[in-house]
Amino acid sequence: MSPIWSRILFLLLAWPLFAWAEDSAVPLRPLYTAEQQAWLAEHRQLRVGLLMQAPWALYDRRQQRLSGANVELMSRLLQGMGVEPLWVRFAEQDELDGAVRRGEVDLAPGLQQTPRGLRLWLYSAPYMRVPHLVVSEQRGISAVDLDRLGHDELVAVREPSAVFEYLYKTHNNLRLQAVSSERVGLLRLLRQEVSYAVVDEARLSLLLREPQFAALSIVGDIGLPQLLRIASRRDEPLLAEILERTLEAMPGREIELLRERWLPLKYPQIGESLAFWRGLALLLLLALLSTAAIVLHLRQQRRGLERQLLGVRQELSQREVAEQALRLSQFSIDHSTVGILWVNWDSHVRYANRAAEDMLGYAGGALVDLPLQALEPSLDMDRWLSLWKLARSSDEALPGFESECLRADGSGLPVDVSLSFLRFDRAEYLVVFLADVTERRRARAALQESEARLKGIAGNVPGLVFRLERTAVEQQVVFAYISEGSVELVGYPAAELQRADRGIRSLVHPDDQASYRRSQDAALAGDRDWQWQGRILTRAGQLRWADIKATARRLGEGRVVWDGIVWDISENKQVELALGESRARLRELSAHLESVREEEKARIAREVHDELGQVLTVLKLETAMCELVCSGQLPELDKHLQNMKRLIAQLFQLVRDVATALRPPILDAGIASAIEWQVRRFEARTQIPCMVEVPENLPKLSDAKAIGLFRILQEALTNIMRHAGAHSVQVSLRLEDGELCLCVSDDGKGFAPEQRKPGQSFGLVGMQERVLMLGGRLQIDSQPGEGTTLCARVAVAEEEVA
Repeated sequence: MSPIWSRILFLLLAWPLFAWAEDSAVPLRPLYTAEQQAWLAEHRQLRVGLLMQAPWALYDRRQQRLSGANVELMSRLLQGMGVEPLWVRFAEQDELDGAVRRGEVDLAPGLQQTPRGLRLWLYSAPYMRVPHLVVSEQRGISAVDLDRLGHDELVAVREPSAVFEYLYKTHNNLRLQAVSSERVGLLRLLRQEVSYAVVDEARLSLLLREPQFAALSIVGDIGLPQLLRIASRRDEPLLAEILERTLEAMPGREIELLRERWLPLKYPQIGESLAFWRGLALLLLLALLSTAAIVLHLRQQRRGLERQLLGVRQELSQREVAEQALRLSQFSIDHSTVGILWVNWDSHVRYANRAAEDMLGYAGGALVDLPLQALEPSLDMDRWLSLWKLARSSDEALPGFESECLRADGSGLPVDVSLSFLRFDRAEYLVVFLADVTERRRARAALQESEARLKGIAGNVPGLVFRLERTAVEQQVVFAYISEGSVELVGYPAAELQRADRGIRSLVHPDDQASYRRSQDAALAGDRDWQWQGRILTRAGQLRWADIKATARRLGEGRVVWDGIVWDISENKQVELALGESRARLRELSAHLESVREEEKARIAREVHDELGQVLTVLKLETAMCELVCSGQLPELDKHLQNMKRLIAQLFQLVRDVATALRPPILDAGIASAIEWQVRRFEARTQIPCMVEVPENLPKLSDAKAIGLFRILQEALTNIMRHAGAHSVQVSLRLEDGELCLCVSDDGKGFAPEQRKPGQSFGLVGMQERVLMLGGRLQIDSQPGEGTTLCARVAVAEEEVA
C-alpha cells in the first residue's frame, strides 16, 4: 500500500477517537481562596432554581429525571465546586424572584441581567450568547440586512418582548407585526402573511424539529443577543465569587458542546450547498473503493505467509504460556508470606519454599530430609501418623491450630498450622502451611490489656458509661456495653440493663418518657450526638435527675456507635430548681414593689395636684386682692405683685408637670389615648416625625398592665432620643391572638443585641423585667445601620376582652 493511502486510511479510522478525546469532559480544578473553601465546606448542598422552559430545563415524569442545557451546566459546575444540588422548579420568572426574596433559592442559571434583577441577584459573567435570528423561507445562502428591507415586507415579532422594543426603536424602516408567540410567527411565515420572523436560537432549535417548519432557514441576526448568566443571592457575595471562579475554570469547549447538544442549529454556510455534498460524497466513495482494492490485494499476498506461520506461532505460544505459568507459580510459592512444607509419611520434609526457610532461620535447602519433630518437638511419630490418616481420609483440609516451632537458633516461633493431603506423581504428601502469628499474639495481648484498662476506667467513673450501637441502617440499636457503675447509680447490674427489653429507657420516669424518646429518636435518625436531661427511677424507687451525653461516630457501611455517659445531677438540679423558684419569687416581689410604687406615685400626684393646687389657688386670689387694693399706689409694689403672679403661674405649671410625670391623668382615658398623647409630646419635644396606629376599640386593661405598657413606651422613646439618631418613629398598638402588642420602630443607626455589654443597657433590662412581671415577652430586632424594632406582647385576660 502506498504511503498516501495509508495516511488517508489512518485518518478515517482514527477520526472517531480524536472526536471522542476532544468531547471528553476535563475535571474542573478551580482555585479557591481559603475563605471560599471554608464557605463550601459549610454549604454541602445548594438550592438551584430552574425556570422550566425547553430546552433549558425539562422534567421527564416517567423517569423522574431533570434534563436540559441549564441542568447539565449546573451539574457540571456544582460537581467542580464539590456540592450537591437541590433542584427547585418554577414556571415563571416572578415565582423565582419571590422565592429568592423568601430565601428559598441560592442560585439560578440562565437569567439575563436587568435593573430589577440587580436588586435581588448577583450576576456572573455571561456563559452563553443566544442570538435572535431572522427566519424566512429557503432563499439560498444570502444574509438579510434589516436596514434595507422595504415597507412592503412584514416582520413577525413576539410582543410584548425586549426584541420588539429594540427593533421598533432602532429600525424605523421595518413594518413589525406583533404575534403572541414564536410558533404563531412561523405559521404566518408559512402562510406567506409575513416575509420574515424573528425567533431566538433556543426556541428555534425546538421548532425546526417539527416537520412543518423543516423548509425554513436562518437568513440573519438582529444583533441583540441574550447574554445568559448565573444569578446568586445578593446576601451571599462569596457564592458569587465561587461561581465566577468555577466558570473561569470550565473549558470553553464544554459550553460549545452544550450548545451543539441542546441548540442544534446550522447557520447558512457554503458547505450546505447540495453540489458541495455530492462532490464530497463522490470523492470519499472513490477513496474507499481504492483503499478496499489495495487492502484486498495485500490480504491475498499475506494469507499464504499467515498459514505457514500460524502453526509455528501456536506452538511457541503454548510453550511460552506453560513456561511463564511455571515460573509464575514457582515465584509465587517462593515469595509467599506463608511457609509451605511437603512432608512424607515418615515425617521427613521433601520440599520447603523460601518463605518457610526464612521464617525458621534455615539456609536454602537445609530443611530437606529434616524430620518434622526437629521443628515441632511435640509432634512425635504417633501423633504425625494419626494426622496423616485423618488428612488422607478427609476430602477437605484439616482445621488449623496454633503451635510453636523451633527456629534454627533454638528460639521459639508462634505459628498457625494448617494441613492438607496431596497426591503428586504417584507419591503422597501432607502439605504443612505455616503462618507467623507473632504480631497477632502481640495484638491480642494489647487488645486484652486495652479492654481491661477501659473496664477499669469505666468502673471508676462516677456515672454509667455506655455504648449504643447500630450495625446497619435498617437494624435496631442495642447497648453493646454498659459499665458496672450502673449498680451504684441505679441499682441494676449491667447485664440486666443490656437486655433488649430493658436499656436506659426502662429507667426513665413515666412523665419524662416522651422527651426521652424524642431526643433519642432525633439522634438516631440523624446519626448525630445525643443529649437529654430528665428524671430516672432507681431500683429502690428513688427519684434522681440524670444528664445523658453521647457522641456519635460513623464507622462505615451503615454502622454507627454512640459512646456516652449518664451523670447523676440531682444535687445540681435541685439547686437549679431552687434558684428558679427564688427568681420567680423575686420577680413577684419586684412586681409587687412596682405596683406599690405606682400606687404611691398616683397618691402623691393626687395630693400634689389637689392640696398644693388649692394652696396655689388661694395664694393667687390673695395676690389678686392685694393688686386690687394697692394698684397704682406704689409702683414698686405693683412690680412685686406682677412678679408674684408670674411665679405663681410657673408654680402651677410645675405642679401639673410633676403630677403628670408621676401618673399622667390621660391613663384614665385608656391605654390607646395615653400612647397617642405620649408620642405627640415626644414629637413636639424632639421634632422627630412620628406615626401612631392604635385601634378604636380596645379592651379595658388592668391598671398594672396599662401603666406597664405606658412605662415601656416612655423608656423606648427615651432610648430613641438619646442613642438612635432616628429621622422617623412608628408606634403601633394592636390585638393579636389574645395578646396586646406594642411595637416601637425607628430608622436610626441600630445596634447588635448580642454585643451589648453588662452595665450599658439597664433601660433594656428594665423593659425586659417589666414585661416579664406582666407575664408577657419582649422582642428586640436590630442591626447596625438598619434601625431598631421593639415589640412588647402582654396577654389579655378573657374578662378584659369581654
